[in-house]
Amino acid sequence: MVNQFLLRNFRLVYLVSYWVRCRFTRAGQLVLAAIVATGTLGIDTELTVAYQVFTLLVALILVGIISSVLFRARFRVSRQLPAFGTVGEVLTYRITVENRSGQTQRDLVLMENLEAKFPSYTEFKHIRQPGEEKQNWFDRMVGYPRWAWLMRQRRGVDTSEYALAPIPPGKETELSVTVTPLRRGYIRFAGTVIARPDPFGLFRAFARTVAQDALLVLPPRYPVSEIQLPGSRRYQQGGVVLASSVGDAQEFFSLRDYRPGDPLRHIHWRAWARRGEPVVKNYQDEYFVRHALILDTFMATFEHPVFEDAISAAASFTYSAQQQDALLDVMFVGTEAYRFTMGRSLSSIDSMMEILACVEPCLDKPFVELQQLVTHHASQLSGAICILLAWDETRQAFVKTLRGMGIPLLVLVVSDAASIPDLDPGPMADQPQHFHPLKAGRIEEGLAALRIEDR
Repeated sequence: MVNQFLLRNFRLVYLVSYWVRCRFTRAGQLVLAAIVATGTLGIDTELTVAYQVFTLLVALILVGIISSVLFRARFRVSRQLPAFGTVGEVLTYRITVENRSGQTQRDLVLMENLEAKFPSYTEFKHIRQPGEEKQNWFDRMVGYPRWAWLMRQRRGVDTSEYALAPIPPGKETELSVTVTPLRRGYIRFAGTVIARPDPFGLFRAFARTVAQDALLVLPPRYPVSEIQLPGSRRYQQGGVVLASSVGDAQEFFSLRDYRPGDPLRHIHWRAWARRGEPVVKNYQDEYFVRHALILDTFMATFEHPVFEDAISAAASFTYSAQQQDALLDVMFVGTEAYRFTMGRSLSSIDSMMEILACVEPCLDKPFVELQQLVTHHASQLSGAICILLAWDETRQAFVKTLRGMGIPLLVLVVSDAASIPDLDPGPMADQPQHFHPLKAGRIEEGLAALRIEDR
């Protein structure tokens, strides 16, 4: 109850501080601080004249607030966003501002308005801020730094104020904005705020515009070489032509007469119309290589760097797999169990990157759901890459089960534990070249070492 009470107050503090930062210039914020100081010192008007300074400063702020009501300018704003961005990499986009009022507008400042939902109590409880253990006792106990970090992550980018050149009536001006995405997934722009300070330069008048856009930010990707697992081609029920629509697929071979029990979707309606008798399409089954990329999303407490590095490793392998003439099944559990297939004219690499950009950790489901998903499709797999977030008994038993099914594996364990280099391979002891612990925060180095070892 106490934590939920604090959470409600965090929202209030965040909204008030955000409003003050946007509405008041730096000079205005100094005046606000001076108002607080002089108001405290000027309580007793007989001992000090601070109340006179207090009155003057309050009057200046009130003039600014009243003058903001007179700001009636109208604008149209549009953005030219890139197709996508990548976490940690600088990107640039352009904003066009059109003055739709009847007079030249000067001294304008543009601020981006980004969508950012407040975190729930469960999210706030489970998610840990990187480096939180180094904070002082009070910050760790109260948790507001974690709240501020979560809101910054949800916004997705750090934006600042952008000064605009004077805009004559009916004319446009452009500015270039450079940002660095803080997280993967979609960053959603709700609109913009165009502000103009009052004559004293303390308080800003706002003109809000609706300009909704979305920018897809991909996880970091690192070079990895093609991993040659020793598996062979496997029988696929029907092939791949219909896999994206009905779950199994076949390659068209010929026409034949209808037999009782044939699926209705195999009927060739035009041939039936010509012959007057039912005719069905005959399909040829296919054998081809099909690998799985198994992504562990299960965490008791969300460790942000570990999970993000696991996503980056998955994206790196997925990106390199696009050059291979094989299917790749990406399997993970989110709100439900998912399997997405890429390759051989099915989902494109862009679609798969979008999926990985939006994967969220699973905090409320057991690991067995992923095990059931993989074992259900195990008969079709030529090999699998397992990216795990721990190396406990449950995950070792899972790896042992897959090996018992004859599936060649490459196992990567991502962790921030100090003992990560000394992990016991367990069920992978007889194939140490296919078992690789990866240290969180050094994922690029770990994948590079993996690439060298597997050449």
